[in-house]
Amino acid sequence: MLVNESSLPGVLIIEPKVFGDSRGFFFEAWQAERYCEQGVVGTFVQDNISRSSRGVLRGLHYQWPRPQGKLVFVLEGEVLDVAVDVRLGSPNFGQATSVVISGDNKRQVWIPPGFAHGFAVKSETALFVYKCTDLYFPEYERGVAWNDPALAIDWSVTRPLLSAKDARLTSLADVPRELLPKLS
Repeated sequence: MLVNESSLPGVLIIEPKVFGDSRGFFFEAWQAERYCEQGVVGTFVQDNISRSSRGVLRGLHYQWPRPQGKLVFVLEGEVLDVAVDVRLGSPNFGQATSVVISGDNKRQVWIPPGFAHGFAVKSETALFVYKCTDLYFPEYERGVAWNDPALAIDWSVTRPLLSAKDARLTSLADVPRELLPKLS
């Protein structure tokens, strides 16, 4: 597999080795020892799958005080995947990185604990997988507005389809400091 660091230290773009022929393809989506050697650390305790249609934007979400690391990838379709460093004390606080991931390119993105995450669907539909290092706790779910001008994220979508919850999220500057993770 090929692993590259994104523009944000710790956020990794992973391109697994794909074996394909006229019958289809095969690749390892996760192998603990190999991924750990590449910097994807933690034990995955929950897998989530979402299906979304074109124009849906999910995010930007994080969990605090029970942060989740996430290994994400797309089984079908294409998304713009985004991570934002929301760790107080980080030299990259408030910076975002993005990458297109799809069922065709098989890329994965490792988003360490302490980063907000979101994605926008570019294809007709997308089947999205999240491997998480901690369980989901609704009472600890936090978020940042997708269109926070200070983040300057180019989502390539002007009128996204948002959940009511995501439509109410505030800018990073307005998130109470006690609801943000600290750089460890």
